[in-house]
Amino acid sequence: MRIIFSRKGFDSAAGGGASPIVEGVPLSLPIPAGAASSTTYRDLGLGVHAQLASKGRVSEDDACHHDPMFLPGGTCLFGQVGAAQTHLANQGVGVGDVFLFFGLFREEQTGELHHRFFGWLQIESMVHLADCDEQRRQELIAHGHPHAIKMHGSNDCIYAGPGGVAQRASDALRLTVPDGPPSLWRRPEWLKPGGLSYHDRKDRWLPASRLQSVARGQEFVADIGRRKAPREWLVRILAELKAS
Repeated sequence: MRIIFSRKGFDSAAGGGASPIVEGVPLSLPIPAGAASSTTYRDLGLGVHAQLASKGRVSEDDACHHDPMFLPGGTCLFGQVGAAQTHLANQGVGVGDVFLFFGLFREEQTGELHHRFFGWLQIESMVHLADCDEQRRQELIAHGHPHAIKMHGSNDCIYAGPGGVAQRASDALRLTVPDGPPSLWRRPEWLKPGGLSYHDRKDRWLPASRLQSVARGQEFVADIGRRKAPREWLVRILAELKAS
């Protein structure tokens, strides 16, 4: 089994700021659309938040890259392509594995920037858009998924399965150590040097269960196999993400 730490949403490069926490709920802002999109920030009820977070660089009626897409009924659709999709494939990511989506957020009271988990997806199926049947493609287009509307590359893939978003910004879902900086993480005890892709450098693995995360990159994969400790940790994180 694999756990994928998947970076998504606004940051200083994509969008120009951090996603907000509003009345205790983290609201991940999709990045501005770089290709096909049928969704604006206003459509998602995030227009004002996107405008504020970007300091006016993004407007309510700008198109956004609505991905990951969390559907009514508890289903998530998430598209990946290019080098990031190649990395997922090379790491053997597939059915049964779990994406934990994280992003950059601003504390509601203090304004402190930090990384936190905000959503999840357990892979139930994978749709390779270059060779999927037309009926499935039309179903995905009907949802407005940007990767289905127009392929972003030859290895475009949409992952689908049960998923959802956090309803509270609990400390248990925060990655960043107290007082930051955002990229310095509290790592779970089971996560050891060499156990997370793109984090092979020994100097990233610091004392006191800390990890200096890479500055860029989207998909960081931990192959946990059948180990008990990471599975128990994942159960706790998912329970927190699902809590109302």
